[in-house]
Amino acid sequence: MGLRKKSKNPAVLSHEFVIQNHADIVSCVAMVILLGLMFEITAKFAIMFITVQYNVTYTNVDEEIDSISFYEYGFKDLATIFFYMLIAIILHAVIQEYILDKINRRLHLSKTKHSKFNESGQLAFFYLFSFIWGASILTGEKFTTDPTLLWEGYPHTHMFLHRLGLILLVPHYLVELLFHASRLFYFSDENKQKGFTLWALLFVMARLLTLTFSVLTFGFGLARAGTEDFSVANGNFNTLTVRISCLGAICLTQAWMMWKFINFQLKKWREHTQNQIPRKKVANTKSKPSKKEYNKANASNGTVKTESGTSPRARKAKTS
Repeated sequence: MGLRKKSKNPAVLSHEFVIQNHADIVSCVAMVILLGLMFEITAKFAIMFITVQYNVTYTNVDEEIDSISFYEYGFKDLATIFFYMLIAIILHAVIQEYILDKINRRLHLSKTKHSKFNESGQLAFFYLFSFIWGASILTGEKFTTDPTLLWEGYPHTHMFLHRLGLILLVPHYLVELLFHASRLFYFSDENKQKGFTLWALLFVMARLLTLTFSVLTFGFGLARAGTEDFSVANGNFNTLTVRISCLGAICLTQAWMMWKFINFQLKKWREHTQNQIPRKKVANTKSKPSKKEYNKANASNGTVKTESGTSPRARKAKTS
């Protein structure tokens, strides 16, 4: 009688339970891995999840540098990827709970805008972190000042083609960061739309930059560097077929992205023109007076007309 039913908790390990408590579950798994570093028996297994295992150190490279470290790849990297995936999930939950949810409570957004705001907020943090990390690597390795490093010394046995991939991803991260940041400002205030104009300009420039570096690397640089012998053991994939395939894949990807960009801009332009047409009609109807108002105005001026369009005859004054 009048008592409110208590909400039932979802069953353990059910789909709803995992969704509601995924951050806590992941935090416990990451904590177990970190606790493994405290004991000598489990430390050699726990270290596989935290540090890169396939590092190669070269000594006496030149007079100034005593040693330099490179990294290769192998099956043990799957453990490292798993651990840092857990860290990414934890950061995702922290950003959502302590930043995005608090902003959403102040903005009072609708359900659709609330979902888009959370999506852009998470992606903005991801692209910001990725752009800063990638730009620091490009600056440290001097790839931006010397583009010939993209093909010099090939085959690059340490992380093959990571140089070109990094250069292509950093501008893309910057463009996507600007887009989602513009969406966040737009959701807070619909009048703030200047960021989309800058994003459209940088989007086209990033596509041109991607095509330029790709043609320069595959068409000219790698074509003149190394040998044409395909060898998986030596890490040499510098053949005409591989170069054309990679360049064709990049060109098709950029063309697809430009096609989506053009359709997006045309859709926005059509919506803008359709919104302007009703406003013009409303303005025209307000500017033209109605028939009753027109007759009242004429009546006050003494020029009332009949329905046939002829004005009534003026009555003659009676003579005494």
